[in-house]
Parts: sequence; structure tokens; C-alpha cells
Amino acid sequence: MKPASWTYADQFVAEDEILETARGRAREVGVTPIGAGGGATLRFLAAVLDAKAVVEIGTGTGVSGVWLLRGMAADGVLTSVDVEAEHQRLARETFSEAGFVAQRARLIPGSALDVLPRLTDGHYDIVFCDGDKQEYPAYLAEALRLLRPGGVVAFDNALWHDKVADPSQRDAETVAVRELGRTLAGDEALVPLLLPVGDGLLLAQKI
Repeated sequence: MKPASWTYADQFVAEDEILETARGRAREVGVTPIGAGGGATLRFLAAVLDAKAVVEIGTGTGVSGVWLLRGMAADGVLTSVDVEAEHQRLARETFSEAGFVAQRARLIPGSALDVLPRLTDGHYDIVFCDGDKQEYPAYLAEALRLLRPGGVVAFDNALWHDKVADPSQRDAETVAVRELGRTLAGDEALVPLLLPVGDGLLLAQKI
């Protein structure tokens, strides 16, 4: 695929001023949110599943949260976890600007691996992971507990800056993301898919 075609596909669903503003906030605080193509995928996934309960690891400034909420059921609730309370404050501004009432987003400050064990087993339609790459395997274990049958786990940065496909790249983050992909691909209890949108979006449905 030519780069122009890839860019065309990745930007096929345009972002509005609300998302552009949220991206501006992300740049100011040094956060890299999911790309437009990945965000559109999350919205599509939430809509197809008629998602009412979603967990997000990595709130950022609300870019991925807006995409998810726009696809979720009208009474759906997004539970988002982030170690940076200031980022979550900015995300609340984004959600408000997008027209979502406060009750639609439950923002929990703290480490994902401290917070996730407190959430309800089998209750969630989607678990979206965009946190510490070295913790991705641990996120997967928690996600499989949290998801209902038919629910989907999604991992951003699944190509990790073009490093995952290059076997010579052996840094800890690349190895963790690469091994995660192998785990999902080899698990017969999952239906896996790797999409080359943005920096890669790895999905798996829990059978």
C-alpha cells in the first residue's frame, strides 16, 4: 500500500473541533493519544457491540474517551484509569465540551494494576489499553476477567513505532508488545485481529 493510501484510510473519518482541541491539550502535557483511524475503530467497535460498560487504561486528555463514548449506548458508562490526575481533569473538560454529562465517565486516578482488580468480573463490553507497554500482558489478564463473553480487548501501539515487526528490536517495551501479540494469536479462547491503523491496534474477542 502506498503511503498516500494508508494516510487516506487512516484519516477517512475526520475529527471535529472537540477532538482537535483535546489533541492540543495532549500536546501541551506531553501525551500521545490514539490516532484518528484508531479512534474511529473504537467508536465503530463500541457501536457494533452496543457497549454499555467500557474500561479504558490511559485517560490522557479524553481523545479516545470521546471516540468510545460516541459509539457507546446512550446510557453507557466509560470507566477510565490514569496515573495523572491532571490529565483526567483535562479529559473532563473534553467530555463536557463533547456534550457528555459527568455521569457518563467515571474517572479513577491511580495505577491500572491497582485499580483493575477492584472492578467487577464479566461486566464490561470493551477494555481498551493504552498505558505502560511493559504492563500490557498484565492488562490482558485483567481484561479477560473483566470482559463478558463476546467482549473485546483492544491494545493501542501494537506496532510500536515500527519496532514490533523488526526482530532485531529487543528493548523491553517492544518485546512486551510483540509477546502480547503472540499470546493473543495463539489463544484458542480468543478471536484476534491486528489492524495497521495509527501505530497499530490489536484486538481480540473473548469467546
